[in-house]
Amino acid sequence: MDLHGGNIYKLKREGKGELLDYSSNINPLGVPEEFKKKVIENFELLEKYPDPDYIELRENIGRYNGVDLKNIVVGNGATEILFLYMKSLKPKKTFLIAPSFAEYKRALESIDCEIIYHILDEKRDFKLDVDKFIESIPQCDLVIICNPNNPTGNFLKLEEIKKINDQLKKRGIKLFIDEAFIEFIRGWESFTAVNLKDSNIFVMRALTKFFAVPGVRLGYGITYDSEILEKSQKYKEPWSINSFADLAGKTMLWDREYIEKSENWIEEEKGWFYNETLKIKGIKSYKTNSNFILIKLIDKTSVEVREKMIQRGILVRDASNFVGLDKHFIRLAIKDRENNKIVLEALSEVVR
Repeated sequence: MDLHGGNIYKLKREGKGELLDYSSNINPLGVPEEFKKKVIENFELLEKYPDPDYIELRENIGRYNGVDLKNIVVGNGATEILFLYMKSLKPKKTFLIAPSFAEYKRALESIDCEIIYHILDEKRDFKLDVDKFIESIPQCDLVIICNPNNPTGNFLKLEEIKKINDQLKKRGIKLFIDEAFIEFIRGWESFTAVNLKDSNIFVMRALTKFFAVPGVRLGYGITYDSEILEKSQKYKEPWSINSFADLAGKTMLWDREYIEKSENWIEEEKGWFYNETLKIKGIKSYKTNSNFILIKLIDKTSVEVREKMIQRGILVRDASNFVGLDKHFIRLAIKDRENNKIVLEALSEVVR
């Protein structure tokens, strides 16, 4: 599980104490207050099984995304959706951008799928060259794109996604798009691949990051591919979403005050954070479209920086285990201004 950043529970067992966790990219505003109230008001839900078809939940997710509930599959976090899709499609060969989310590899390996990597060019700040990417796609069954990409923070425009998908359709290749971080982009509703309403595309989302509820475990997929939807329902375990996760999806998506406050925070903070990193000697930072930032260490390794930051009570993400990155990369979350200042000051001291 260290693939996903630092294991704070393991570190605590090792005597590291309480750490400021900057390896985890969670909205610092915390759990929406409206949802907290709903949990207290509906505590008796623990005595009931949730609806196995999750009709009301899927209706809410559908309205939030402008699609019909029949186009939605829900799961125990984005991880279940990812593994469920791979089990349903059963690709033999997949083209995967790297560096990107490590769980894709595990999901593909679980079905014995061959993986071919498209390594992003560091000289281009890891930004995807769409035309070259299209030219490089081998004959395969599936292409996976994380948008915004984790850990680089780069984002592809909708017209670029369409251009890629149009070429894939001609060759009978499916497109899987992970939009787990898209809500950190203001006006994301206009940029999501869901707008293409194309049966060749499967979009994966989660409430984890933006709504700060990693403990709730609620993810969902959107597609117009009836065969994938049918197989997903066939393979899906019953009641994988608990009653409070079900309640979360019916409540948080409509908390406009929380959503607007979060959008205003990230719009200001990611720009401020990036500009502050430019002042630190000994690192190179990459401009981000999300709530995390990728950093290259010029003269230090990620292992030594991680250890020294832990000594200062801060946990950072050692990014060296991302395919396409080496031992000189770390990833930092972007949180509230007060803690961001503490982290940047500590990083400046460590890399000096």
